Amino acid sequence: MATAIEAMTTLLTLCGLAYLLLALLSARAFARRWQRKAPVDGHAPDVTILKPVRGVDPRMYAGFVSHCQQEYAGNFEIVFGVGSLNDPAVEEIERLRVEFPSCAIRLIECRERLGTSGKVSNLVQMLREARYEHVIINDSDICVSPVYLERVMASFADPQVGMVTAPYLGRTVSGERGITVWSKLEALGIATDFLPGVLTARKLEGGLRFGLGSTLAMSKTALAKAGGLEPLVEFLADDYELGKRIAAAGYRVELCAEVVETTVPAYGFQGFWEHQMRWARSTRDSRKLGYVGLGITYALPWAAMTCVASGFALWSFSLLSIVLLVRVSVALTVGVGVLRDEQVLRDIWLLPVRDVWGLIFWVWSFAGDTVVWRGERFRLMNGRILRVATVSGQN
Repeated sequence: MATAIEAMTTLLTLCGLAYLLLALLSARAFARRWQRKAPVDGHAPDVTILKPVRGVDPRMYAGFVSHCQQEYAGNFEIVFGVGSLNDPAVEEIERLRVEFPSCAIRLIECRERLGTSGKVSNLVQMLREARYEHVIINDSDICVSPVYLERVMASFADPQVGMVTAPYLGRTVSGERGITVWSKLEALGIATDFLPGVLTARKLEGGLRFGLGSTLAMSKTALAKAGGLEPLVEFLADDYELGKRIAAAGYRVELCAEVVETTVPAYGFQGFWEHQMRWARSTRDSRKLGYVGLGITYALPWAAMTCVASGFALWSFSLLSIVLLVRVSVALTVGVGVLRDEQVLRDIWLLPVRDVWGLIFWVWSFAGDTVVWRGERFRLMNGRILRVATVSGQN
């Protein structure tokens, strides 16, 4: 039995090491592609930015401001959508209008609840009000650079591109408790676990077949051919489904090199657990076969288990050292090289802890089908969500 366990953990470690090497190659290929790609001058189609909001999130207003400060040759407008004009986010939007009177800002009250996902329900109603052919959907707390629109929209110079999405990093913010270890672990996971997986999937599949909620840019024509937003009102991973359907409609999904920021709040353990479990279970339901194989990607925990299973044999420590070296190389190449996230250097010592938690989340994601999202508990069924109850807090 001991020999069988040792053989199994060794095999899993070697598979994880092979994945890490592939992730390293995928990251370098992505970086080289954008270094070689010539900029497209003069292509700046008019665009509507759709931002569904609910409540006030940390750094949300700073994200709003960053969208108003675009250095963009084309016309753009920002359309905010709320479920009720009593939402506290309305005050922030009015403040934005006063601060940026020259920016086209509109607020839409989305009175209909078209499905379980309040976000997509609002987006359906907001899209009807969009003035321009191209639209960008991103989350309320996304913060962007002044050249965000220029770099995202330049990809539409190629008529085969139906969607442009963007990589993102998680910016930790101080709350009453300061920056917690749980928020550090989440931000580290985005930079060194999530994005390497995205780049590896892009390499293996010859391009992306999904979108990232940090940026979903598309034309109304491509969206209509993909079936529109209405079929997504019951889906949790609407960004994934939207990219998947646009790719299935014959368009290319482009991952641009423009990096945006999302906010990672000062989580306690419960908030961290609920957020990570929602990600894990939504990914499990969206990419069933690929998600089963995700377990082998956690090479560091498997290598540590191999050391224990082998009775701390010298060869197992050599294998652990190699895995650690490659894992840190992936973290630095993606987190620092691609994302330019200085937090990775600050928290690199937490990498083994993050990978252990990643493996725990992967295992536990198969133990149930409930998730917590924006203060509501849902049950997942083949990617669709069924509301179960309202819970305290928001994540």
